[in-house]
Amino acid sequence: MQFDLRGVFPRHRLDPLVQLLVRLGVTPNTITWAGCLLSAGSGLLAGAGAVAVAGWLSLIAGGLDLFDGAVARATNRATRAGALLDSTLDRYSEGFILAGLFFYSASAGATVDGLLAFAALLGSLMVSYVKARAEGLDTSCDVGLMTRPERVAVLGVGMVTGWLTPALAIVAVLANVTAVHRLIHAWRELEQQDRP
Repeated sequence: MQFDLRGVFPRHRLDPLVQLLVRLGVTPNTITWAGCLLSAGSGLLAGAGAVAVAGWLSLIAGGLDLFDGAVARATNRATRAGALLDSTLDRYSEGFILAGLFFYSASAGATVDGLLAFAALLGSLMVSYVKARAEGLDTSCDVGLMTRPERVAVLGVGMVTGWLTPALAIVAVLANVTAVHRLIHAWRELEQQDRP
């Protein structure tokens, strides 16, 4: 089972903005880098205690992730190098924000939030790692509830609304559940492929 937050923003609704970006000459890699830099700023703001502002910035950065691939397809610039850059900077983006929340929690003496931020970071990395490793072994791995768009949305909303602890808990638990789900799914697929 998979819930895909991108379904909330169907491609046809994004088309006018995609076409505007294309007309302005904005490249997919520029969008990818902009999202990462905004996420880094969000992490710094979170670490400094401006969690709500950091939340808004993280949601904007996450929103940009809807456009880099769309602009790449619209301009026939979809490349494996671009996909690698996008995936790598997505990991850094999440790391910056969760590291900022970890630092903020540690500074405030909020041990539970700090542990949840660490668990969320670990789960987020493992969700992506298991998928990448499975695909490197020639099997698909698009399963699970808590993929990147869902993590960004839950965490951003939690930061903006002040419901940080529940948001961190949701991401920490469901990201790790998703990583394990993907591992089991890929394991079964590979075992089936390996049978003589």
